[in-house]
Amino acid sequence: MAETKRMTAEQVVGYLLEGEGLDFLRESLTWVCQQLMEAEVSELIGAERGVRSEERLAHRNGYRSRPWQTRAGEIELAIPKIRRGSYFPSFLEPRRRSEQALVSVVQEAYVAGVSTRKVDQVVESLGLRVSKSEVSRICAGLDEQVDAFRNRPLEGRYPYLWLDAKVEKVRDGGRVVRKALVLAYGVHESGYREVIALDVGEAETEAFWRSFLRSLVERGLSGVQLVISDAHAGLKKAIGQVLGCPWQRCTVHCLREALGHARREQQPMLAALIRPIFNADSGAAARELFGEALERLRKPLPKIAALLEEAEEDLLAFYGSPADHWTKLRSTNPLERFNREVGRRTDVVGIFPNDRALIRLAASVVIEQNDEWLVGRRYLSAHSLETVLDQEEKADNDREEARELTTA
Repeated sequence: MAETKRMTAEQVVGYLLEGEGLDFLRESLTWVCQQLMEAEVSELIGAERGVRSEERLAHRNGYRSRPWQTRAGEIELAIPKIRRGSYFPSFLEPRRRSEQALVSVVQEAYVAGVSTRKVDQVVESLGLRVSKSEVSRICAGLDEQVDAFRNRPLEGRYPYLWLDAKVEKVRDGGRVVRKALVLAYGVHESGYREVIALDVGEAETEAFWRSFLRSLVERGLSGVQLVISDAHAGLKKAIGQVLGCPWQRCTVHCLREALGHARREQQPMLAALIRPIFNADSGAAARELFGEALERLRKPLPKIAALLEEAEEDLLAFYGSPADHWTKLRSTNPLERFNREVGRRTDVVGIFPNDRALIRLAASVVIEQNDEWLVGRRYLSAHSLETVLDQEEKADNDREEARELTTA
């Protein structure tokens, strides 16, 4: 049982004036805290220490020791115990809340893209000390919600899916390597958009994309009518193998690539020929404009004409969807704008210590944005999606009938 060390005010003043002991501040703080606890317990049980009273609600039951870290150093508190109920010092409650607030601040700072070194400086400015390893440990507390988000089941149908990757630097095996941070962004059948997956891969290989898409299917991804992404041969093959749906090549990236193959003085003419193709009133009109552009480009720019001719079906795939959706389906711009926001946070870190740290930060940003999308306006109206969903249902029925005929 701990024993209280009691000093009168006169003893404390005399102790300080005489200069006895180098730890007078810590012992003075101990005395003040002890008097405060005695007063609080007396009020709680309705009687002073050693005083008989009919208003007494409980009796004291000794003390328990508790170390307390302060700016004056560690002090040992003797917290009074009572036989009925419990008592905890009021001046320790704010300390408990402040610790929770500190954890929250550190996590928010990390999600905002502040490095652990800078977070440490912020914490020091609050008069506290937290090491870089402690900051990393606190940030690891985000892992539980990140894992829950990344592994959540995908319910309902997602008619449209965007895929994109961003290169980040990560330490691996004692060296810094470039890895792909992959994001999958979809529109749910309800019309709301959401990020449905993210992962880190060694490179954008066909094997990686195939594994990534299969993980989405295992979580419940279904009803995909169109996938939009940049041109990547491995990704295109993986989409055909796993999802078996049409692929839309990003028209913005395609135009940018075409302009890169032309001389500066040829670029305005080239852009004037290509842009109207993606803004036509119908798929038929777009194909007519496409043919005219190829005829005009074959002689002056044969390489560009060949590239466009080979990519025609993939560039015009979005015309198979309702006209209200065209402007949002012909490029990866919606996902790239979001990628820039992720990049704004990751650029502060520069080099991540491991894959997990990169996923933790990126997923935390994603979760924040996802919550805003789910409570905001629909990305596509439910009415405009009905046609797409009906087409998918009809296609499912046709496939089912074909299977029945085959088995018969």
